[in-house]
Amino acid sequence: MKNINLKSILVSAFVLLASLSSQAQISKAEIIATGLTCSMCSNAINKQLKSMAEVENVAVDLNTNTFTVSLKENNTLTPNVLKENIEKTGFFIGSMVLTIDLGTTKIEESKAVKKQSGTYVFVNGGDKTIDGAIKVQVLNDGFVTKKEFKKSAKLQAKYADLVAQENTYLLKSI
Repeated sequence: MKNINLKSILVSAFVLLASLSSQAQISKAEIIATGLTCSMCSNAINKQLKSMAEVENVAVDLNTNTFTVSLKENNTLTPNVLKENIEKTGFFIGSMVLTIDLGTTKIEESKAVKKQSGTYVFVNGGDKTIDGAIKVQVLNDGFVTKKEFKKSAKLQAKYADLVAQENTYLLKSI
């Protein structure tokens, strides 16, 4: 009887640990919004972000139109959800830099890291193992300015098959 209980506890613990490591959690997002002309514009974005259940705090820098969004622990937010919430206010993203915890993960240039919240493809960084949070910039269309996106046309073409898949993000480690 004791062996069965011990086995079931160990199996449960293993399943729990495996499920935790398969998630990618964003702890902070630094978003530069475009198209803002006044403080009322930034106020609309600020209110929209603060209305999200996953958001703990939003700090706004009106000089640079930067919104630093701190997220609650154990959130399952994706970059697309943040983007959609910005766009609901009628504005767009000029840059999105995330602090994201992918767990202990080996990252290789051009290799996809699949997690529950999406697939992450690093376009730089070489071959290394990360353990914990890493700061990355999202390079997909809609996450950078049109000008920046056009500059990276060759890069985007290289990853076109991957980016076509839903919830796949090209990342540049910072």
